[in-house]
Amino acid sequence: MTPPSDAPLILLVEDDPLVLLAVEEMLSGAGFKVVTVDNGEDAFALLERDAGSVSALVTDIRIGSGLSGWDVGRRARELVSAIPVIYMSGDSAHLWTAHGVPGSILVQKPFVEAQLLTAIATLLNQSSVIGAAPE
Repeated sequence: MTPPSDAPLILLVEDDPLVLLAVEEMLSGAGFKVVTVDNGEDAFALLERDAGSVSALVTDIRIGSGLSGWDVGRRARELVSAIPVIYMSGDSAHLWTAHGVPGSILVQKPFVEAQLLTAIATLLNQSSVIGAAPE
């Protein structure tokens, strides 16, 4: 099933091919458009080109030997201050308060689909309220 053309676009950053595929299927199945990259450098490049079209960032924290998910989250927020950032981690959750961007959510691996989708929906709703024009 193809998401509608106006579906929110999620940037998914994950270096483990099996996890990347599983999370991409979760997000696509929930009606999101998904663009995937497997390292921080490619995430930076995509954000530099198209940050305004990305509705939310979902990133693993440890994504190879270069830039980390922490770095990607900070860069995304530099470019779009209200972009929802969801971190995924199997072992770095204890660092989230020190390294994560304000207002982000961390989902501990392994997680169930509902945890990730709730995190995304929560932050998308908050960002739409923040970005809404005053009445």
